[in-house]
Amino acid sequence: MRLSRFLAAAAALLLGAGAACSDSTGADSGRLSLKLTDAPGDFRRAVVTIERVYLQGSDDEGDEDGRVILLDVPRTIDLLTLADSVDDLVTDAIVPSGTYHQLRFVISGAFIEVEQEDGSTRVYATPGYAAVPEDRSVSGHLQTPSFASSGLKVKLPGDQVRIDGDQKILLVDFDVSRSFGHEAGEDRWVMHPVLEATEFVASGTLNVAVSRADTVEFPTINGRPISVADYRAVLSTALGSREVRDLVDADGDGVYEAAFRFVAPGAYALDLAAPSDSVTFTTDPARPLSVTVGSGTVSARAFTITSARK
Repeated sequence: MRLSRFLAAAAALLLGAGAACSDSTGADSGRLSLKLTDAPGDFRRAVVTIERVYLQGSDDEGDEDGRVILLDVPRTIDLLTLADSVDDLVTDAIVPSGTYHQLRFVISGAFIEVEQEDGSTRVYATPGYAAVPEDRSVSGHLQTPSFASSGLKVKLPGDQVRIDGDQKILLVDFDVSRSFGHEAGEDRWVMHPVLEATEFVASGTLNVAVSRADTVEFPTINGRPISVADYRAVLSTALGSREVRDLVDADGDGVYEAAFRFVAPGAYALDLAAPSDSVTFTTDPARPLSVTVGSGTVSARAFTITSARK
């Protein structure tokens, strides 16, 4: 797992939210987010469809009364694309306060593409799996015992997770190299998923606002005048990891904004990236700006572009 990378950069591909989202929580509930990543494996493709994700409040997996659904909209993901990133699978789902003993992923289908010694590949898939590309023929059966019913059990940190009103993030590592088991004959592959969750408590958020001074006239690139929307916000660590966000003026007030969410507490450098290497610009305050993201806090920083030229 690339936990150090996550701690350094808190990478996120925003693919959607789970069920039961809200703008606030009460004393009897908390927020829980799930990020999905993977360790690299020796496969060309490793695609799964996650049908449902739920927390189990008791040790009895058949106790539906103690079950909290976090995701009930299917997500089809190629796990190999997550080798250098993190996917937001569930974001800010509202979960009743309590102790949860199980996290389960219900998988309705999967396929893997395995490279052979001669450079060709073989595809193993669960029966009738529609996500197999049309240009690939299925040459074997991928066994996923009980994953479509009771689901895959994710190993929780400390064998449980406590939700008590603070935001929590569980980074779930779907280890491709260990999860897809072994070949069982020429036409069968047995899937043995290995999922582990690492808990991150009270991540932070950094909001960035960018505007331009009234005296600034932006240069023209390829026949078009640039604007603040062509700049991007960049959050970096001392180790060189960085995250980039587009700037958007959602309410049309001339101030362009970006949000870095689920940021691990720590020190960062906040900067702006120009639309082109040929553009130089200055800001107030001067960039890059040193920022500290606190545990469980929402911070805000603002830049005004004071000059821009080619």
